[in-house]
Amino acid sequence: MSDSQPMPSTPDGGNRPNESVSDASVTPSELPPEAAGIAAGYAFEGPALDLGALLWDGQCLPGAQVRVPLPMLNRHGLVAGATGTGKTKTLQLIAEQLSAQGVPVFLADIKGDVSGISAPGEADERVTGRARDVGQEWAARGCPSQFYALGGIGTGIPVRATITSFGPVLLSKVLQLNQTQEQSLGLIFHYADQKGLELVDLKDLRAVVTFLTSDEGKPELKAVGGLSTATAGVILRALTAFEAQGMGDFFGEPEFDTRELLGGATAGAGADAPGLVSVLELPSVQDKPALFSTFLMWLLADLYHDLPEVGDVDKPKLVFFFDEAHLLFSGASKAFLESVTQTVRLIRSKGVGVFFVTQTPKDVPADVLAQLGNRVQHALRAFTPEDEKALKATVRTFPKSAYDLEETLTGIGTGEAVVTVLSEKGAPTPVAVTRLRAPQSLMGPIPAADLERAVRESPLYGRYAEAVDRESAYERLSAREAERAAASASASQEASRAAEPKAKPASKEGGGGVVEQVMGSGMFKSLLRSMGTQIGREISRSVFGTAKRRR
Repeated sequence: MSDSQPMPSTPDGGNRPNESVSDASVTPSELPPEAAGIAAGYAFEGPALDLGALLWDGQCLPGAQVRVPLPMLNRHGLVAGATGTGKTKTLQLIAEQLSAQGVPVFLADIKGDVSGISAPGEADERVTGRARDVGQEWAARGCPSQFYALGGIGTGIPVRATITSFGPVLLSKVLQLNQTQEQSLGLIFHYADQKGLELVDLKDLRAVVTFLTSDEGKPELKAVGGLSTATAGVILRALTAFEAQGMGDFFGEPEFDTRELLGGATAGAGADAPGLVSVLELPSVQDKPALFSTFLMWLLADLYHDLPEVGDVDKPKLVFFFDEAHLLFSGASKAFLESVTQTVRLIRSKGVGVFFVTQTPKDVPADVLAQLGNRVQHALRAFTPEDEKALKATVRTFPKSAYDLEETLTGIGTGEAVVTVLSEKGAPTPVAVTRLRAPQSLMGPIPAADLERAVRESPLYGRYAEAVDRESAYERLSAREAERAAASASASQEASRAAEPKAKPASKEGGGGVVEQVMGSGMFKSLLRSMGTQIGREISRSVFGTAKRRR
């Protein structure tokens, strides 16, 4: 973070010198009237996170602290700004304070520079200067952290989901299916649920689609209703191409239990224990944005399914930072957007706060944006007509302000932001241009060897490290095919016997025909057991069509 960035314009639009001025001796009662009014809007009585100090009329005023009430963090938020304006450091600042308050945090590390939150920071001239400027008592401190990786690709505890749990809406987003194909995939899931064909990995889903497009399966396809053979073929080709790109590792078992994000590694450490920071390492899959952004939504949807209703709480059960949020909404279907909106609206009552992180508020659909009560807007660029349009749209999303926000948002420096949050009573606070505090953890990645060691030494590593391939739809359909082949062979044998002179009946010890042998096999009995326990008991699905896991 730089200490010598352009300051925001004054309320009358006048430009100020690049040098900022800090006056730690100024008390709230001595502030200019306009600044005092803003500062009063952030004078909360209960626990709160400290974001930084107010910037006003070319001065940084440490006596006017900008804060966000801890109970309001489950009212969701937005951290936005152009590339290089300090969004990642803002996430780190908020996350480490939440951890200090005992609140678990989830972060997605797309560029590989967030792992430093687990280690104490380093006091250099820039950090100490920033701390002095905003009146911060800075001390190096790391947070208890767990590191994850999608499908185990990269350094982290593997995170996998079963196809059944992932659901048709999210999978359609990953496969880039159109609306008609998405609806057809939903019907295929419905058929598999009804028939007890659990979809654990991609080969299970491919086996079900292949069966439904076979001569024997086509009548089943018609029974589902509204599903054409051509559309099923398109889905099958999309699955084949998806798997050919190496995506199969992300789906399977053991499936990640999202309740781990609530602090399982520090459970039993006491009420005053810091909250666990879960970091999903994504550098190895950053070239697959549709996949990792959709997986983030699965994590959130799964949490929504599992957590009980708690209403308003003194502090969140979890705060979930959704980085690169524009990737989630890009090309999304209507059903997908409706599901996102519903999840964000309802998960607040489960005690979970969600912060979307992106470049401009226009990246987030209006129905979702309306639910984001806490806003930290970093600088925006206005180089093109499209940039100008985005700037004006951003200004309109803020409450009326004494600042010239169009001028301010293009003039503030790295590590500075326009802030408005929800007060303890749930009302928007005055817009405050803020110089943000310096994170106390390491601002950068930890050494690769340290990251690898942290992963290997985690108590969760042994639970999720090795993939398992138990009996599911693929094996059951294969067993069914084996049974049909055996029955056909037996029928041919019986026809041959009928044409021959009758022979002496075989003794019971002789083992009987092929059909009896197949029906007596362990695989067939297992198939019958699994079918008998699941047929007629369709999997419960909601929101994204995701399924509640078996506990």
